[in-house]
Order: sequence, then structure tokens, then C-alpha cells
Amino acid sequence: MKKYTFTLDLKEDPELIAEYVHWHQNVWPEILESIKSSGITDMEIYRHSNRLFMVMQVDDSFSFERKADMDESNPKVQEWEQLMWKYQKPLPGAVAGEKWMMMENIFTLN
Repeated sequence: MKKYTFTLDLKEDPELIAEYVHWHQNVWPEILESIKSSGITDMEIYRHSNRLFMVMQVDDSFSFERKADMDESNPKVQEWEQLMWKYQKPLPGAVAGEKWMMMENIFTLN
């Protein structure tokens, strides 16, 4: 089982942040199914102010390329991603269209 961590910022607007939190407390069933069918076995998103941190655990079937292909061919995922852009803003250094940026592990206790 592999674990990946990502970060992303939200637009600095309390109303938009509240909407974003609401959407993530009520994720569409098609999105949940898409996540699970890609080989992601667990996902958590944490927030501090407008900064997000995501932890994603995956099984051996997961690959970023396969997930991207699945997402690109899924109209409901595309609709969700378009909606999320209303709330999200790219981090410095992100390339055009890049949202979540992978974080580097710099310390592990065990």
C-alpha cells in the first residue's frame, strides 16, 4: 500500500470556503465510485484556513496515468472538477491546469 500527500489552496473567500467544505461533506456518489475504482483505498482532506492537505492511500492497481485517463473519460468527474475550480486556486509553481501538487516527505518517525 502506497501513500501520497498533496496540497492545494482555496480562494481566500470565507463564503467560497464554506461552500467547498459543504461539497466535500456531500460528495456526489459518482465521484466516490470513481475514486474507489481507480485503486484509491483511502483519502482524507484536511483544511487550515484556505490551505488544503490531502492524504491518499492506493493499492497496487493505482497509477496516476490510469486515474487521469479514467477522469478524462468520465463526464461526471469533469463536471465535478469544473465546479471545484470555482473554489480552488493554483499554488505558485503550478503549470496551467494543475491543481493538487504532490508534497515531498521530509520526515518519517517509523
